[in-house]
Amino acid sequence: MHPRRSLRPSANHGLTLVEAAVVLVMLGLLVQVVLQGRELVQNARVRDIIAQQGAAESAFLAFQDRFRGLPGDYPNASTNIDCGPSPCLNGNGNGRIERGTGGALHEEILAWQHLSSAGFINGQYRMASPATTTPAPDNTPSSVFGGYMEVVTDNIWGYSGNAVSRNNIKTGNYVPAVVLAEVDRKTDDGLPGSGKVRFSTYAAAGAAPPIGGTPNGCTDSDSAAAAWIEANGSDNCGAASLMN
Repeated sequence: MHPRRSLRPSANHGLTLVEAAVVLVMLGLLVQVVLQGRELVQNARVRDIIAQQGAAESAFLAFQDRFRGLPGDYPNASTNIDCGPSPCLNGNGNGRIERGTGGALHEEILAWQHLSSAGFINGQYRMASPATTTPAPDNTPSSVFGGYMEVVTDNIWGYSGNAVSRNNIKTGNYVPAVVLAEVDRKTDDGLPGSGKVRFSTYAAAGAAPPIGGTPNGCTDSDSAAAAWIEANGSDNCGAASLMN
């Protein structure tokens, strides 16, 4: 008599083709969910940068319209703006928001106190002393990526050959190039060397130009024809929104 054979599968029986296909489908769905999650996060951060730059621009223009001066540079702030227990510091009124050097007042930091105390931006930012030289959470807003914003009059935007100073609002550093590329596409021409939104070397911790053409940097060349490096680009980039 032949021994009875069990119809149950062996304990070391491998995956069937159907089972393997199911596993592959599940892995594919998991990868898709992860990629979609990353895309959602990135899109949210793009919207944050756009909203923050837009709010700062609106505040800048509203301040200029009301006081006929520039935030940070406004020489009558102590008289016309309520800064709380202590009077507002005054700018020098020369028509430029200057990044203080040689002991001069840092108007680019004072600008945020003028804007917040005048009610044009949310939050309370205060330049505690004329000797303040560096941005901090109490005197300067930061982006979702942690870099400090800046409102200033300078030529650190576009490419290194630029010699034209403009009022501009900088995003601050630590912004990935791929995010700035999308911000630029949604609000301007998508090019870091032209239009209203420009690449800014201020984003690289104040590095001197040029850094736009560095390998795996923010832009692929140091010129007006540059493009954002989206694939394998740097995560320490920034941009400037040009004003007037």
